[in-house]
Amino acid sequence: MDFFYREKPWYAGQFVRKISHKEKITKNVSLFLSVILNSQRQRLLSVLVRDVDKTFLKSEIHLPVKANGTVDYDFMERFITELEVERIAKLDAYLSAANLKDCILTVEEQKALDDFDNIEWGNFRLDLLFEKLKTKKLPFKAEDLPKNITDQCTLPCLTSSFNNQGLNYFAPKNGATILKKVISIPANSDVYRAYFQPHEFTVLSDAYAIQWIFDGVELSPNQYLFAVQCINKVTNLPVYSYKNKLGGWNVVKNKSITLPVMHGKPDYETMNTLISAMKKLAVKDVVQYADRKIQIAKKAITEDHGA
Repeated sequence: MDFFYREKPWYAGQFVRKISHKEKITKNVSLFLSVILNSQRQRLLSVLVRDVDKTFLKSEIHLPVKANGTVDYDFMERFITELEVERIAKLDAYLSAANLKDCILTVEEQKALDDFDNIEWGNFRLDLLFEKLKTKKLPFKAEDLPKNITDQCTLPCLTSSFNNQGLNYFAPKNGATILKKVISIPANSDVYRAYFQPHEFTVLSDAYAIQWIFDGVELSPNQYLFAVQCINKVTNLPVYSYKNKLGGWNVVKNKSITLPVMHGKPDYETMNTLISAMKKLAVKDVVQYADRKIQIAKKAITEDHGA
């Protein structure tokens, strides 16, 4: 049971309740109240469905109040505004650090998108493109490892899970095979989704990592991201499940993927340029949203200081 603020018109179906404030309140105040109401979730889940409404209406919540005892809606408004400004500032800093602020397509990127239908494609067996990397077996089981970084356990561990790109546990670096800038694939799962792993990790169980070897070329992150999507087209299919497993590298290596080609070899430049363009298109709305919010916040701060 959760409380959500709904800004747009919506329909409340069976077992869904719509509540509204008796006074006219702002969006930010509504968001503040939604969080407060969600603190009642556990209590409401403990009663029968038929008693939920009665229990909810009799519930008491704690709200900020002014000196005269009235509800301090101004505080709620400021609190949510300041929280949003803080989060947007962190988002903006991340976009800048990750070089994602520039979302204007270059001439080459626009041309790559325009010419997509004219790209020449070729088939390649995976074992000609990649090799499976050997890793030391770790003396741990997943359930024995922490799910968050600790002083001793700082190295992300790969399992067959597709949550967080399969990296949901942490192990000591000592004695582990540390991998980076390679592709990971689950070997015992109901979802066989490959991921590019740009940061350090190691393999724990039911998964493996592969590295590009064709032509002796060292792929860029963008080229690896392109290859990942091509791999997923032949591995991440509805036909595979925990009961109908795809299997490990011995099976996957025999599959073929389709890549852009130039003179019979992978067209690395096209792979890189297409992913670069798609990154910019994907993040464009986020960048514009962050910039818009930052400008609004600056204007509000200026007006407050002017007042």
